[in-house]
Amino acid sequence: MPERAAVPVPPGGGPGVPDVPGAARLVLRRARGRAVVLALVGLAATAVELALPAALGAALDGLVAGGAGGAALPWCVGLIGAAVVLEGVRTVLAGTTDARAAAVLRRDLVDRLLAAGPEAVRRHGTGETVTRGTVNAAHAGGLPVALAGLVPAVLTPVGGLVALFLLDPRLALVVLLGAPPLVVLLRSFARSTADCVSRYQDAQGALAARLVETLAGARTIAAAGTRGRERDRALEPLVDLGRQGRRLWRVQGAAAARAAVLVPLLVLGVVAVGGLLVVGGELGAGELLAASRWAALAAGAGSLVGGLSAVVRARGAARRLDGVRAVAPPPSGDRDLPPGPGAVVLRGVTVRRDGREVLGGVDLELPGGSTTAVVGRSGSGKSVLAAVAGGLVVPDGGEVLLDGVPVAEVAPAVLRREVGWAFERPALVSGTLADAIGLGPSPPSRERIVAAARSACADGFLRALPEGYDTPCAEAPLSGGEAQRIGLARAFVHRGRLLVLDDATSGLDAVTGNRVERALEEVGRGRTRLVVAHRPRTAARADGVVWLEDGRVRGRGTHAELWADPAYRAVWRA
Repeated sequence: MPERAAVPVPPGGGPGVPDVPGAARLVLRRARGRAVVLALVGLAATAVELALPAALGAALDGLVAGGAGGAALPWCVGLIGAAVVLEGVRTVLAGTTDARAAAVLRRDLVDRLLAAGPEAVRRHGTGETVTRGTVNAAHAGGLPVALAGLVPAVLTPVGGLVALFLLDPRLALVVLLGAPPLVVLLRSFARSTADCVSRYQDAQGALAARLVETLAGARTIAAAGTRGRERDRALEPLVDLGRQGRRLWRVQGAAAARAAVLVPLLVLGVVAVGGLLVVGGELGAGELLAASRWAALAAGAGSLVGGLSAVVRARGAARRLDGVRAVAPPPSGDRDLPPGPGAVVLRGVTVRRDGREVLGGVDLELPGGSTTAVVGRSGSGKSVLAAVAGGLVVPDGGEVLLDGVPVAEVAPAVLRREVGWAFERPALVSGTLADAIGLGPSPPSRERIVAAARSACADGFLRALPEGYDTPCAEAPLSGGEAQRIGLARAFVHRGRLLVLDDATSGLDAVTGNRVERALEEVGRGRTRLVVAHRPRTAARADGVVWLEDGRVRGRGTHAELWADPAYRAVWRA
C-alpha cells in the first residue's frame, strides 16, 4: 500500500483530508466568551460616551440659566466614573485575553509540530518556525480583542450620527457630506496595511532564521575569525525589515494625518451650522456643546484606523501560523505488531524533498536479528533511509513492513516502543541526565538506566558530575562525544525489536567507539540493527552492507565483498 509524506494541508482541509481549522478560527472559537464580554463592555462604554455629551449639555444649560447645573451634574459625575471603570475592566480583560489566546496558539502549534515530526520544521526552518511560534502567535492572539474592539469602533460614529440626527437633521447632514472621503481613506488603509504587514512579518522570519543559523555556528565562526562578516550576514535582513517597517509607518501615518485633517473639518462644520442655529434660537448653548462632542464621535476615523490595523496585523500573523500548522502528521494506524525478530522490508520506497528525489525506488530486506550498515557519500540518502526504515519519515511512494505489518498501519505507541533510536546530535530534552536516558513511552527503572549507561561507556563521566545521574541537562558540561553516549544509552535502555543508529558514534574516539560497538553486539542481540556508518570498522562488523549512491542502492553484500570494488573503496577515501 503506497504511503504519502506529510504535505501541507490548506486551512479548510481538502478532498479526503480532515479539516484543519485555521489559527484565526481556532483562537476565535477558544476566546469567543471573552470576546463577547469585551464587546459588551465596549458597547457599554459607547453608550456612556454617547450619553455624556447630553448630560454635559444639560449641565451647561442649567449653569447658563443661573442654576447649579441641576440634576445633570450628578449624571455627569456618574457617567465619567462609569467610563473610567469600564476602561479599567476593558484593559484588564483585553490583556488577559491576548495572553490566553497566544498561549492557545502556541500550545496548538507545538502539538502539531511534534505530531508532524521533523518534516514540519525542516520545511520552514528552525528560525522561521520559532518566529511564527513566538512573535506571530502573540500578534494572532490579539485577533479576538481586535475584533471585539471593532464593535464599539463602528457603533460609536453611528451612534454619534444618530444623536446628531435626533438633535437636528441638518447637523447630521454635514457629517454625511464628509463621509465619502472617510470611507475611501479606510478602504485604502486596510488594503495597503495588509500588504505592508505581510512583508514586515516575512522580514522578521528571515532575520530570525539568520540569527538561529549564526548562533548555531558560533564556534566555527570564532575559529574562522569571521565575526564581522558573519555579523553583517546575520543582520542583513534588518535592511529589508527597516524598509518594510518605515513603509508600514508611512501608510499608518498618512492615514492618521488625513483623518486628523478630515475629522476637525467635520467637527468645525457641525459647530458652524450649530452656531447659526443657536443664533437663530433653534438650539441652546448646551445642545451646541453636545453636538460638537457627537460630531467628533461621528467622524471618529482614528479609532477605526487603529482597530483595522490591529485586525489586519492579527490576521496576517494567523496566516503565517497556518503555514506551519497545516503540515499534516504522517498517517498512523491502530495495529499491534505480532511477535517477531524485527525483520524490515522496503518495497519501492521513494522520498522527494523540495522537488528532488532523495530516495528512488529502494527495495531492501533487513533480516530479523541482523546488523546492517548503510554507507555512502554525503547526500546519498543514508539518514533518510534510516528514518524511513524506522517510521520517522513516511515515503512518498512504496511501503515499509516491520515483521510483515505495514508501518503506516502500526499504532504510534507500538512503533515507538519497538523501535529504538540514536542520532549523531542527540537532544537532551528532559530534566536530568537520568531522565534523558530513560526518555521514552515507558520510563525504565534506575537499574536499567545505569546498565544502559555502562554499555554506552557513559557511566564513568556521569558519576563524576556533581549530582551524578541527577544533574540537570541544562547544567551538564557535556562534550559532543559524551552527548552521543547519552543518546546511545537511551537507545540501549528501551528493548524494542529494531535499533536504528544514525551516525551515532561519529563523536567517539577509536577506543570508546570499539567498546560501544562491542556492547552494541551484546545489547542488540536478538534485535535488528540498522547502522548509518562512516567508519570502515563499523561496516566490517556488520552482517551486511547497503551501499547507497544518489538515493539508490549501488551494492549489497559484506564489507569484504564490496571492498573489491574500487568505487566502494573510494567512498571511504572520500
